[in-house]
Amino acid sequence: MRSCRPPREDPNALFTFRLATTPKPESKLTLISVSNASVEFGATTLFQDITFTVAEGERWGIVGRNGTGKTTLFKLITGTMRPTSGAVAKSPTMGISVLDQHRDFEGATTVWEAAAGPFAELLALEKSLTDQANRLGELGEACTQRDLDRYSRDLERFDREGGYTFAPRVDAVLHGLGFDPVESRTRPLEHLSGGERGRVGLARQLVSPADVLLLDEPTNHLDLDTTAWLESYLRETAKTVLLVSHDRAFLAEVVDHVLHFEAGTATPYACGYEEFVRQRAERRLAAQRAFSKQSRVLADEEDYIRRNIAGQNSKQAKGRRKRLERVARLSPPPGESGAMSLRLQTQERGGDQVVIAEHLTVGVDGRTLIRDLTSVVNRGDRLGIVGPNGAGKSTFLKTLIGDRAPASGTLRLGGSITVEYYRQDMTQVPSDKTLYNVISDMRPQWERGLIYGHLGRFGFSGEETARTAATLSGGERARVALAMMMLSRANLLIFDEPTNHLDVESIEAIEDAIEGYEGTVILVSHDRALLRALCTRVWILHDTHITDFAGSFSEWEVVSEEREHAARVSAEEEEDLRRVREKQKTRRRESDLEKERASKRDVKRSAEDAEARVEELEAKVATLTQTLEDPSLYGNPAGTARAVSLGKDLDRVRRELDRALEEWNRLVESAAG
Repeated sequence: MRSCRPPREDPNALFTFRLATTPKPESKLTLISVSNASVEFGATTLFQDITFTVAEGERWGIVGRNGTGKTTLFKLITGTMRPTSGAVAKSPTMGISVLDQHRDFEGATTVWEAAAGPFAELLALEKSLTDQANRLGELGEACTQRDLDRYSRDLERFDREGGYTFAPRVDAVLHGLGFDPVESRTRPLEHLSGGERGRVGLARQLVSPADVLLLDEPTNHLDLDTTAWLESYLRETAKTVLLVSHDRAFLAEVVDHVLHFEAGTATPYACGYEEFVRQRAERRLAAQRAFSKQSRVLADEEDYIRRNIAGQNSKQAKGRRKRLERVARLSPPPGESGAMSLRLQTQERGGDQVVIAEHLTVGVDGRTLIRDLTSVVNRGDRLGIVGPNGAGKSTFLKTLIGDRAPASGTLRLGGSITVEYYRQDMTQVPSDKTLYNVISDMRPQWERGLIYGHLGRFGFSGEETARTAATLSGGERARVALAMMMLSRANLLIFDEPTNHLDVESIEAIEDAIEGYEGTVILVSHDRALLRALCTRVWILHDTHITDFAGSFSEWEVVSEEREHAARVSAEEEEDLRRVREKQKTRRRESDLEKERASKRDVKRSAEDAEARVEELEAKVATLTQTLEDPSLYGNPAGTARAVSLGKDLDRVRRELDRALEEWNRLVESAAG
């Protein structure tokens, strides 16, 4: 993935325009303008006369059949390709982020480094700042003003360019796409699977500071949870988004504009995907009616001319012929010619029990993926298997067809069950054979015309039938795999991510074919629209266990949402209760502290009172002692008697003083504690 930010002034740019510096209130800035753009390759026209504008903050879905020019449009927008005619204008200061199909990640060695690639300069600056800080610390007072000024400038630049915020953004996106942010800082990039590298590339694109995101099939490597996260991310982003996708549910959740490639051009729709589908159907119906009406009128005119050109009304017939020659012919409505025609049939009925699992455990490389599954798939079931990436869905399918042995337990097919398996990697298509030979090997009794006709149902005609499978694109290999599946006449069809490389029209053809199929279907997919349309039963694989839901995928979504809502409510209630308990604890602590403080205040006051009492008693002792030490007291019997009495008082006061001192010392110690 790269960020394309053209310079402000580019004399070599073919089409540029300058944005207004003071737009009108509430108006959106136009970032991209495509005007009457056409692309030709020699004598072949890919598309022509495409006109649309993209405003700031809009989210466009680019849809249409494979090979109609969607990816080429991205090349026009990035400037890596120029239109044969027409104009593509962009804001000169606009930054564009597009996924690099090679995914070399510019020398990154870890997952986190690869995802943070758009911030390579900031990462280098961060390292430089660390080195500078260490050097300044070592130099101490010996550092120069030049050193300090450089450090200050770099620190200011780091802050200005988002140095303190980009790392949390990278962490959040990695987490949303199913990576552990902490683990990602050390996880080697070279150990990732192809699907994981695709998700890292997507993360790299999403965190980019670019103004416009060009996303090409972003959901191909995502499970249901990560797809839901991406939907939320794109709905909330302030960036402008243009995405090519075949995922109808994803498009319905995200886009607010649609550009539909069809019939050698593209039509913009200022609406979401579901409204686009409705408007497209209305346009096609209107076009069909107009075409049919004109065809009838032309046929009537041609019939009149044919009957009268040499007869009595020859003059009128010749006039009508001249007028007919000037009439602009309407084209047949698009969307019919070239559509894949798929029909699935069974050779024999098969038994009522199609797949039987008894205490089945499936594992790989010592890791358990599915534990102790006991279940039966019945004839006529359309079973959808869903779960996170890496949970074991494809491994289960390989175990079912015998490519892998179970770790324990049994997994077997019922009586008279024949299987056809659509593999995710499409290795069932022989790469060294021509398309013609692939079909002739399956139907050696067919004549050449039947083989050509069968391949034609899947969009292959003429010289294309002589191509080897190794030269085909992913979408073309998928159509060959479906052409082979149609000939199998198996009563159990297994699909592993069949929509990954197909356009919307081909996916809809698969839906229609499976709807009319009388056998049993097992479908592993992350395409929610396909699952909603087909599945009558769902297996949910999570944490080595399979939950068997006896209902449609749509019903499971409702139940799942209700469970998630209940879990959220329960969690919120638990959190509220925790807060209440914490507040109560705090109040009790505060009350106890207040009581303690009040008690200490009381103790302090008591200690002060005790101290005053001690001082009072010490004064009495001093007075009595002074009186008893006066010699004149003992000069007569009355004085002697008074001395005896004062001596008794002194003893009593001393005892009171001792007790007062003890009490005072106790209170002082208590107050100090």
